[in-house]
Formats: sequence, C-alpha cells, structure tokens
Amino acid sequence: MASLFTNPAIIPVSQLTSTNPTRFLLYYNGTTATKAPSIWSTKSSTPFTAIFCSATRRPEYIPNRIPDPHYVRVFDTTLRDGEQSPGASMTSKEKVDVARQLAKLGVDIIEAGFPAASKDDLEAVRMIAKGVGNEVDENGYVPVICGLARCNKKDIDASWEAVKHAKRPRIHTFIATSEIHMKHKLKKTKEEVIETARSMVSYARSLGCDDVEFSPEDAGRSDREFLYQILGEVIKAGATTLNIPDTVGYNMPDEFGQLIADIKANTKGIENVIISTHCQNDLGLSTANTLAGACAGARQVEVTVNGIGERAGNAALEEVVMALKCRGDQVLGGLYTGINTEQIIMSSKMVEEFSGLHVQPHKAIVGDNAFAHESGIHQDGMLKHKNTYEIISPEDIGLHRSNESGIVLGKLRIPEAMMIGILYDLFISWTPCFKISTFRGRLQSHVLQRVKLEFFSSMSSINGSAILPLQLGYDIDSKDLDDLFWRFKAVAEKKKNITDDDVMALVSDVVFQPQVVWKLGDVQVTCGTLELPMATVRLIDANGEEHIACANGTGPIDSAYKAILLIVKV
Repeated sequence: MASLFTNPAIIPVSQLTSTNPTRFLLYYNGTTATKAPSIWSTKSSTPFTAIFCSATRRPEYIPNRIPDPHYVRVFDTTLRDGEQSPGASMTSKEKVDVARQLAKLGVDIIEAGFPAASKDDLEAVRMIAKGVGNEVDENGYVPVICGLARCNKKDIDASWEAVKHAKRPRIHTFIATSEIHMKHKLKKTKEEVIETARSMVSYARSLGCDDVEFSPEDAGRSDREFLYQILGEVIKAGATTLNIPDTVGYNMPDEFGQLIADIKANTKGIENVIISTHCQNDLGLSTANTLAGACAGARQVEVTVNGIGERAGNAALEEVVMALKCRGDQVLGGLYTGINTEQIIMSSKMVEEFSGLHVQPHKAIVGDNAFAHESGIHQDGMLKHKNTYEIISPEDIGLHRSNESGIVLGKLRIPEAMMIGILYDLFISWTPCFKISTFRGRLQSHVLQRVKLEFFSSMSSINGSAILPLQLGYDIDSKDLDDLFWRFKAVAEKKKNITDDDVMALVSDVVFQPQVVWKLGDVQVTCGTLELPMATVRLIDANGEEHIACANGTGPIDSAYKAILLIVKV
C-alpha cells in the first residue's frame, strides 16, 4: 500500500500530524488494557499497541454531507452486485435475513437489489425497506435502503416503488460514460448521455426521493473532461452522492486515487456531494484501489461481504474495513467507519451459506487459514507473543478459536506445540457432563477464558476441542437452540470426535434453513446388470400433500432426479 502515497497530488484529508480529539490510543499489553470508550466494546486477545477507536457515535446521516470529515460510509452491495455473481442466487427470505445481518454489522447503506430486474427482486427490496429499513436502534441508527436503476423512467419508478417504504430511501441510477461503452453498448453521443443522466437524476428527485446516487459506469476508462462535465450536470440536477466505478478493474491504485483527486479538484459543485468508490477485482486490486480513493477524498466505499460480485468480484467489505481499523490512524489519514467488526465472521458465514459461493481458505480476514499457524517458526513466535505473526485479533472480527494461538496440527508443527495440543485434548476428554447452557456458550460467548472454564467443568465424554471456536455470534432462539442441541447429542453418540465442520453443519441446518417448498418423503432405486435402472420418489409439498413418481434413467441417481422432475416440473 506504500504506492498509494507516492503521488504528491493525492493528499489525505487528515494528516497524521493533525490532532483529532475524538480519537484515542488503545494499548493492550496482554494482561491489562486501557482504552477510550467506543461504539462497540471489544476484548482483544492479541497485544496491540497501535489500534485506534472512535470515541464518538456514528455521525448524523445527511444525504450529501458527513459532519465528520474522517468518517467513511460503507455502502454494501452484496444483495445487488454480489448476487449477480455467476452461480449465486438467494430467495427473498434469505435476502431479508442477510439485510438484517448487514444492519447488525452496521453498514450505512444497503443496496438491496435491482427492482426493475424482476417482480421477485422488487418484492425482496420492498420487504427489506419495510422491515430492516425501519428498524431504528437505541442510537438512532437505521441503514439507508437503496435500489439500483438504469437511467430510464421505468427502472427509476420500480426502484422508488421498492425503497420508498424505508425511513431512509435512496435511488442509485447509472449510465456508461467511457468511449467504448457509449459507442458499442449505448450507441449514444456524449451530449445524449449527459442529457439522459441529468434528466433522470432530476426525475428521481421529483418523485420525492431526496437521496439520489449517480454512477458514470466505467469511469475508470472515461475521458476526464467529459467526467467533470457530466458529474457537474447531475449535481445541479440534485444528485447527493457521486459514485466513481472502476467497473472492469482496470485501474492501478495510484491511477484510481488520482482520478478521485482530479474529480474533486475539477468538478463544479463537488463540495455539495459525497464522492464514492466502486472497484472491481479483475486485477486483484479492488481493495487497494478503494483505499486509494478514500485517501484521495472519497467518503463512501462500495463493497460486498467476502468480495463476491461480477466476474472476479468487488472490494471485500472485511478487507477495506479492517485495513481502515488497523492502519487508519497510522497511514490512512485518520479514516474510520461505523462497522461493528465483531459481526464480520457471522456476516461472512451467512453470505457464504446463502449464496453458495465458498470462501477460499487463504482469503484475507475471513478465510479458514487467516488466523491459523502450521509452520514451526510461526508457531514458536505465536506461543511467545501473538503480535509476531498476527496484526489483528481474531476476536475483533468475531472469531474465537479452539486454542488462543491458532496452532494447527501439520507436518511442520514443532514438538513443543504438538505436546501442548495433545495434553489439551487429553484434559478435555476427562471432563464430566455436557449441558445445553454450555452449548449456547460455545455459540454465543465472546470471552474465551470464561468459555474454557465452563467448558472444562461441563463437557461430556466427547472431544470438545472443536466446539470451542464456534462462538461466531449466532443468534439462536430457544426453539432453535433446543433443536440444535438434540441434533448435536445425536451426532455425539455416533462420533468419537466432534469437529468444527460437524457443528457448523448443524448450525447451518437449523439457523440457515430455507423456506420448505418440497420435502423428501422416500426414495427407492433399483439397478443391476440388466441396465434398467428405475427410481421411485415420494415428495411432500408445502401444504403437506404427497406426490409420487417413477422414472427410468441412465443410472440410479439420474433416475431419481428424473422422478423428482416429473413432480416439481422445474
């Protein structure tokens, strides 16, 4: 990231030498900690000496202005751009659940979808606007609910119809501005594009929406002078946020930072709007470009959970937010967000489950290996002092590990670490009876030491070392917890060792259960050397009615699926 600041024209709004009375140093030496009050209390197991926390509440929401110049709004587009990922799709209920989790995460704006795309999408956005968009917390926080629209009246009408029920609605409209897009996709002149953008922003405002975002699509490859011109016109028409997309992930960090700086310096009326970034990851630079844009003056970042999105994805929310938290005061000009970082892991797991897009093990911040250490050299350092190989605490993102050092058994593991692990597992296997209250603690507790004490005093004759890391902040009501507990007991009776994956699978079955449309009653297959495989399937629909079908196929599995298709007709 050092390259972000090699260009003298890109100057952070707040220099490190400036004083900010609302920000305080957090120091934790491993045994005692002193810190200024923050929006969310956190307990870090990693000794930190240079993490800063905001001592003020989230700034008042004003569409075209942020009272604190250091505050960066987080615009989450997981439900819109993220859902456009090839192979990803969510039901309306799943979208509402994700939106509610994003509110717990504390994002400022939720882009809930593209209402004009389909009736289902419009209805999902409307449900989110009516529900999540009106749930105000004790601090007055409620997320802005945004709908995307192309620059035409039909799209804008659909977007407004969906988001107008929210306490804070926003319409986000866009049109392409690069030469290649205007010539080959739009087949319009620059003058026609400017007129369309100006008139449609004005139309959106005329509907009663006082929060309108405009995006010049493919701004990263657009002519600078043309950008200044069209952005100036939409500002006059009533736009409150100008989003600058690197739509195809083409720009380098210095280049994108300079683009934001140039727009800020040359666009008439720019002081009356918020500048935003939207960076795609085609060259793996989306997070770097987003941070460069923020340092150059952008005060909104458009991101997705796990970085999902079109093609190679978007800037990952967790990467951008944790970069600002970890290095914000040191090298990023004092920038900060209102994100409750302890909800990051829960958000990541939910999006992974619902979208079907798995996170690679080495993914920054939320990957399975992000806080795991196998190399003997690393393990030696971790056992002596966690800061040797961890720059952020896993607890800060809501991750609680089965052992504090994150050591895993592997071919590179040193004898000392191996002995500690063996003794730890042996001690756990001797503990007596297991209770449902302990299971709730495994899932919800945020204090690792307390969890260990409860765990040691109430564990049954199973290896529970894998249960310990499952304190992921899951919200489980009494009925679901009872169901989850008895499922767990059933598995524990059949398996000697309960792994992380076992418990996470059980949680997924209970917490992330989609709405039942069809349920499998029975299936029977016959096959053999006569090459006449057949399957009989009995399905139960949402109303409890039974449907039976038989089918032949090229094998037992093919036969079963063909029988299912005869019933569901999809």
